[in-house]
Amino acid sequence: MLRVLVIGLGAGAGSALLFASLATGSAFSIALFYLAPLPIMLAGIGWSHVAALIAAAAAAAGLGIGGGFWFFLSHLVSVGIPAYILCYLGMLARHSDNGGDFEWYPPGRVVLAAAIIATITTSLTIPIFGLDIETYRATLKEIFERILRAQLSIPAGEPLKLPNSANPAATLNLLATIVPPTAAAISMVTNLINLWLAARIARVSGLLQRPWPDLPAVSFPNTTPIVLLAAIGISFLGTIVGLVAGVLSACLLMGYAILGFAVLHTITRTITARGLILGAAWLMVIILGWPIVVVALIGLADGLLDLRGRMSPPPNFPTKKPNV
Repeated sequence: MLRVLVIGLGAGAGSALLFASLATGSAFSIALFYLAPLPIMLAGIGWSHVAALIAAAAAAAGLGIGGGFWFFLSHLVSVGIPAYILCYLGMLARHSDNGGDFEWYPPGRVVLAAAIIATITTSLTIPIFGLDIETYRATLKEIFERILRAQLSIPAGEPLKLPNSANPAATLNLLATIVPPTAAAISMVTNLINLWLAARIARVSGLLQRPWPDLPAVSFPNTTPIVLLAAIGISFLGTIVGLVAGVLSACLLMGYAILGFAVLHTITRTITARGLILGAAWLMVIILGWPIVVVALIGLADGLLDLRGRMSPPPNFPTKKPNV
């Protein structure tokens, strides 16, 4: 138990330092900030979920002592609790019905858990900006206007003029609309990347106590498309509930984009130019952004049409399982 306590305290200190690096204001500090869940997840995957819990509590407490209540709450809600839950689910198992083997918590459900967590953490910030949709968006637009004025060196008394003759009012409305779901989707992806990194580090170090999952075989429950469609429908309501539904929609679509990449990794196993195809797909998404919608549609189509079952190589086909 003493070892777990020491590991937890050390991981908590590392997470707190990564989180606090954002205060330096440098571009590199943003990357460090996004890695704040990693020490907590590594403690949970490599040692024990108790170590992860200690790390999350220690990091939040240390930031609270050094920076005040809001630092404590921000780390606990946005980093500590999500990191603990995801690493706990990643190592969750039960005895299978056929003997001594374990059934591990499905990776697809971990992805959905990350989507739900990102939706909740983003939704908890809404009251900070306003208790109704009009106040919320007005506050966001005011914040974005201040940021744009600072970047463009435009004094407060002068009209806001944007490059390329962009309409300032339309731009601010667009930012207030797309930033909350985009922030939630980014939070979801960074948490999953940190979970993957923690598992890889634990595996290389010989600390991973579970078999490596076949990530290209990830799948979602059959009810997930129904939930997505319902969330998209509710998102058109001009209320806070609609805003939360829009955030959930963005996170679920990001989950289907992850599923879409799993489909691409599976159906290209027999293709000679597999590396070129996958590299081009990833580069297009990273550079252009919008192709992620196409990848998400591939993930949705797989859930409805079983693309991997129809297009996968036969069982006796000599192919190497990807190590991802």
